[in-house]
Amino acid sequence: MARRTPPLLRHLLRGATDGGASRPPLAHAEPRRSVTYMPRPGDGAPRRVTLIPGDGIGPLVTGAVQQVMEAMHAPILFETYEVHGDMTAVPAEVIESIRRNKVCLKGGLRTPLGGGVSSLNMQLRKELDLYASLVHCFNLQGLPTRHEKVDIVVIRENTEGEYSGLEHEVVPGVVESLKVITKFCSERIAKYAFEYAYLNNRKKVTAVHKANIMKLADGLFLESCREVATKYPGIKYNEIIVDNCCMQLVSKPEQFDVMVTPNLYGNLVANTAAGIAGGTGVMPGGNVGQDHAVFEQGASAGNVGNEKIMEQKKANPVALLLSSAMMLRHLRFPSFADRLETAVKRVIAEGKYRTKDLGGSSTTQEVVDAVVAKLD
Repeated sequence: MARRTPPLLRHLLRGATDGGASRPPLAHAEPRRSVTYMPRPGDGAPRRVTLIPGDGIGPLVTGAVQQVMEAMHAPILFETYEVHGDMTAVPAEVIESIRRNKVCLKGGLRTPLGGGVSSLNMQLRKELDLYASLVHCFNLQGLPTRHEKVDIVVIRENTEGEYSGLEHEVVPGVVESLKVITKFCSERIAKYAFEYAYLNNRKKVTAVHKANIMKLADGLFLESCREVATKYPGIKYNEIIVDNCCMQLVSKPEQFDVMVTPNLYGNLVANTAAGIAGGTGVMPGGNVGQDHAVFEQGASAGNVGNEKIMEQKKANPVALLLSSAMMLRHLRFPSFADRLETAVKRVIAEGKYRTKDLGGSSTTQEVVDAVVAKLD
């Protein structure tokens, strides 16, 4: 029996910006507004969004987003919930809020090391089936980096692989951790990556793997990517082993466009690419599924910060501000998204207000005030 395509996925496959019209031939694709999500139809009415400030610097940077949204008069109503990484589970009312609102904006959640406490980030992804993690790593004008022309989108499978959480102690001193790769999830993430590339006029999709060693698991992932690639003849497809990928990233990052990866590799590749393009504090991202989306700082490194940054109130809000612009596009408020992105980029280009990680000494509030002043 054929599997019925969910309405939201059908909407994506028809094209996110053409109102559901038939897709034009690949050869005649016209430039479109950036699509970084699975779009939902919108009527311009105010939308409720679940807000999770999180741990560490989370309340600072989510507070920054709230201030800018208010200054823009964006049609967003936040429902705020307290969730912390040391909880045993995400409270049921939070899950219910996200299911009801379909969209969430969150700060970082601190995951305890060891001790048997599961990651609440992973719980959210599995509970809501947020199968695709998207991190956009790109150069920002005015922010000096070692490499120029970096514009990489890392699309990572979010629900299985080494993050399946299937670990047990065989005998004392011997622990077994299972890596799970399925054809369904591999095909699903590959389709998302190629559809993203198509919708955004991207030219190439690179599959990252370690199939030379994990021949069955990563072999299945590659097989799925190859099958999907045949359906997109206008997009170049290639493959790269993950260790070579890391070396190529730090030497010639401009060669990469869209990268599709299993779970663990994507985490490593996204953080590496973010560091190359300007730092994790400026890279936006989100975790999306067929029905729900959670937007947060793109690269996980440093998303909770440290005590000193919190005390000085000098957390960098740029990554979450840009992620909230992605959220606004997801909610079909493109003009608000453009205003926010443009204001943030103007502040970075001007160089007067920057937090310590970008070579400055500004506080979070000073950056927020500068962004608000640049809003058109």
